[in-house]
Amino acid sequence: MSSDLRARVEALLAAHDPATTGRPDFLRARFDAGLAWVHFPVGLGGLGAPRAHQALVDAELAAAGAPDNDPRRIGIGLGMAAPTILRYGTEEQKSRFLRPLWTGEEVWCQLFSEPGAGSDLAALATRAVRDGDDWVVDGQKVWTSSAHTARWAILLARTDPDVPKHQGITYFICDMTDPGVEVRPLRQITGEAEFNEVFLTGVRIPDALRLGAVGEGWRVAQTTLNNERVAIGGQAVPREGGMIGVVAQTWRRRPELRTHELHQRLLKGWLDAEVIRLTGERLRQQLALGQPGPEGAAMKLAFARLAQELSGLEVELLGEEGLAYDDWTMTRPQIVDFTGREAGYRYLRAKGNSIEGGTSEILRNIIAERVLGLPAEPRTDKDLPWKELPR
Repeated sequence: MSSDLRARVEALLAAHDPATTGRPDFLRARFDAGLAWVHFPVGLGGLGAPRAHQALVDAELAAAGAPDNDPRRIGIGLGMAAPTILRYGTEEQKSRFLRPLWTGEEVWCQLFSEPGAGSDLAALATRAVRDGDDWVVDGQKVWTSSAHTARWAILLARTDPDVPKHQGITYFICDMTDPGVEVRPLRQITGEAEFNEVFLTGVRIPDALRLGAVGEGWRVAQTTLNNERVAIGGQAVPREGGMIGVVAQTWRRRPELRTHELHQRLLKGWLDAEVIRLTGERLRQQLALGQPGPEGAAMKLAFARLAQELSGLEVELLGEEGLAYDDWTMTRPQIVDFTGREAGYRYLRAKGNSIEGGTSEILRNIIAERVLGLPAEPRTDKDLPWKELPR
């Protein structure tokens, strides 16, 4: 870490002692000091410094007892909304949204998926119609994490049904407190309602809350989606961290449960986890040099597959005991805790890993076409106006 960055960290701690400064005040001061995202521009939580320096700043502040911004609770804002706003937002939008987003004072959610579009996000049907300086939005979204606690949402809506599906989409920032926004819980196989369905009825969005040009929403969304896949599958973990660490601990603690076949599967899982960990390190080094690309799809795909394999292995290892799950009540969690819960919960919740952040089938297409350069699958609907597509 450069001497300038270290001096800024020391100055922040001297002016705002974590022991006596309230958490919100400290986080705001950290943002204003440019130590939130050091690679962001000056005035927007950063210093224009190399991205790799962020981990060093975080470590020094943590060692001094400084609070963090609870990144798991605001992961959608940090990992998806912020990089999209930074790239496509107006100066007014950046100034308005990035600070409370990073401090966690405003939670974000993502209004992309729809019940009628399946894995084909570009087939979305939520409409936005221009009315003076506003857009009036009607439609339904689904699988929306954190919608029940969110203040803002990133939203894709169709603004032109007369052009092919990828061309008639526009990207907006939606106020979740608008009276036309209705959030309903979706009870999951875990018994929880972490996800939601969201109904939009006559929701008015000022044109000032549009990100990117009208009709360019698909292009803007690629920034969000690439960052989302990295956020899900490319998180930094130590060796034997995450799910493999939990399963390995169970293996060591309960020798009476071991069999040769389970041992072989555990070894394979450990090796796969280590390959994913090292690949993630390389991906983060690439991220430090620019925007994430389609490589994030491979990380997310590998993460989902391994999480499901390891959670299944743990349940088999524990036998009947592995099916136990302490709390099947209708709770509304804000974060997903894979390592602090029971094996039964992990097994059930991991089923969603191959859907969230892009289905595994779609991610395989992305890897084949954009990473490996293989021929694209035939798409007979690519050039048809959206309104002519069968639904």
